[in-house]
Amino acid sequence: MLCDLFPRFHERYERSRCGAELEAFAVWLAEHGHLRHPLRLHLRRAKEVLDRSDRFQSGEMFREADLREAFVVAKADAYLYLCTGRIFARFLASANQLGVEAHDDALSVLCRRYQRYLAEVRGLCAQSLKHHGSTVTDFLARGKPSDRGLCSLTAGDVETYLQLKSKENSRASLQHVIAHLRAFLRYCADHGEAPVGLDVIDTPRVYRGELPPRALDWTTVRKLLASIRRRSPRDWRDYAILHLMAYYGLRPSEVAALRLDSIDWKAGTLRVEQCKTRSVLILPLADRTLRLLRRYLQVARPGSDLPQLFLRIRSPIKVLRHYGVIDVFRYRVVKSGLPLDGASSYSLRHSFAMRLLRRGVGVKAIGDLLGHRSLEATCVYLRIDTDMLRTVALPVPAPVHGGSHD
Repeated sequence: MLCDLFPRFHERYERSRCGAELEAFAVWLAEHGHLRHPLRLHLRRAKEVLDRSDRFQSGEMFREADLREAFVVAKADAYLYLCTGRIFARFLASANQLGVEAHDDALSVLCRRYQRYLAEVRGLCAQSLKHHGSTVTDFLARGKPSDRGLCSLTAGDVETYLQLKSKENSRASLQHVIAHLRAFLRYCADHGEAPVGLDVIDTPRVYRGELPPRALDWTTVRKLLASIRRRSPRDWRDYAILHLMAYYGLRPSEVAALRLDSIDWKAGTLRVEQCKTRSVLILPLADRTLRLLRRYLQVARPGSDLPQLFLRIRSPIKVLRHYGVIDVFRYRVVKSGLPLDGASSYSLRHSFAMRLLRRGVGVKAIGDLLGHRSLEATCVYLRIDTDMLRTVALPVPAPVHGGSHD
């Protein structure tokens, strides 16, 4: 691999003190989607740092603390060395060559036991485990007094922490935090790690339809799409993503889950795997959309064996996750200069629903296109529009004169 990457200077890397690790690092980077040029830069920086220090020897364990210290350099591009250091540490961890400092205190052991309980007993998915773990870690860091253990935790400590979180989260988000905290405190009480009853926490009320409409004016949506010039691969990818969200009402997670074989070019349809409802939706594609997707595949999608339709543009070439789709929307909103403060990527989905409603499409049909199982879920997207209400108002009947009333 080194010979291919550095035809003229590969011997310098092979004769390095950690030549075997550099060769394996190059293979690992290529397998994880790093492009040739950034891959060479990572190897150059890694060789420079490893050769400069006598703490590292080929075939031996690398200490995490030594790596962090070695990759801190006094250069203008110091942040690039730190980036390479983090990537090199991940490579060593995957190869079982990274010695991590032990943190076997009682709280760490408890957290690991709790994570196993959530995974094996309650059967939570990886994403839910991550959210629970984040809440527990934050609570132990900011909610538990540093001079006392969990056994001496009080309801006042929990309340103080929730007052802090209420300033950082909306009521809807705070509901999730409280649910995570309840489960953890209940587990601790059942295992004798904390007092009983701390999990009895009031949760804030959230009412469906309490917020104002989230749909954007369709003229604004078209301006947002028109602001993307389509001159670079990133422009074409972002335009295709926002086009699918605006004209077909796709969620960010549904866009991220699209695959190359999701498009039936002959039938002109798109197969959408709906993660939220665990169902499949087949949508007909307009000719304009088919031309757009063909153009995107021709000029913008990176060459990769990955089956997903949308990928990262920059190295390493990986799958674009749902939060990456959300970042695409945020980035294009800022670039457009449009007054869209407070708008989210879901605003395009709401705009799609409202546009159909204004064209006379029935609520049931809109729900089918959105992939909803109930009309109640669809009605959340179709909140009161005062302009539309004026068009359906009935005239006041004229009073009847001359008649007798008994």
